[in-house]
Amino acid sequence: MTTTTDHTAPEAPAEYAPEHAPRLLWAEHAPEVYKAMVRLDAAARRGTDPKLLELVKVRASQLNHCAFCLDMHTKDALAAGESVERIIQLSAWEESAHFYTEKELAAIALTEAVTVLTDGFVPDEVYAQAAAHFEEPELAQLIAAITVINAWNRFGVTCRMTPGHYQPGGHR
Repeated sequence: MTTTTDHTAPEAPAEYAPEHAPRLLWAEHAPEVYKAMVRLDAAARRGTDPKLLELVKVRASQLNHCAFCLDMHTKDALAAGESVERIIQLSAWEESAHFYTEKELAAIALTEAVTVLTDGFVPDEVYAQAAAHFEEPELAQLIAAITVINAWNRFGVTCRMTPGHYQPGGHR
């Protein structure tokens, strides 16, 4: 997740709830941190399949309830050629495993384990499954990407960043 500067909303129907303003435009107040996050995000993306990367970002954002990042990464996934059907099924990926490759399933499971950390650690079987499908450099990049989207999610949720204004490719 990265931010854009357009904070104007398209005209919403009157029956919709009013759009909330962000609590804090953190990137404007901490520009060096924002720039460092953008550089980290670019480094974590390097060498990773864009469609897989967006699936990982959407899943982490679902788990973290980051509406801003869900808006961004759903649009980026579609722009990268991902199907609407696979994006919709992602929230129930275990029941919808037939929509994904074994490699994608391993990445999604790793994303969930790193994001939730329910047991305080990533289970050995989840890590082993990912390691079976990714070469070590690729796995390292995937772990970095998962970690970075979780950081972006925390900025988005804490600052209550407003979804709905992102245009695909607007953060690169």
